[in-house]
Amino acid sequence: MNGQERKNIQLGFEVDIVLKQDQRTGKTTRGIVKDILTKSPHHPHGIKVRLQDGQVGRVKTIFGQ
Repeated sequence: MNGQERKNIQLGFEVDIVLKQDQRTGKTTRGIVKDILTKSPHHPHGIKVRLQDGQVGRVKTIFGQ
């Protein structure tokens, strides 16, 4: 599922994010959503979230629960 729409992301979902330092390479990091940081309903680069391990990045892929 696409990570550009806030409505598609819920707390506890497993997602792939791109960390700030990995934006050039596009390397993704997988984790569980702890907080949704983007307030707007849509963001072209992906909704920004914080994972349970504290890492922050923009959602590329949503796997659900």
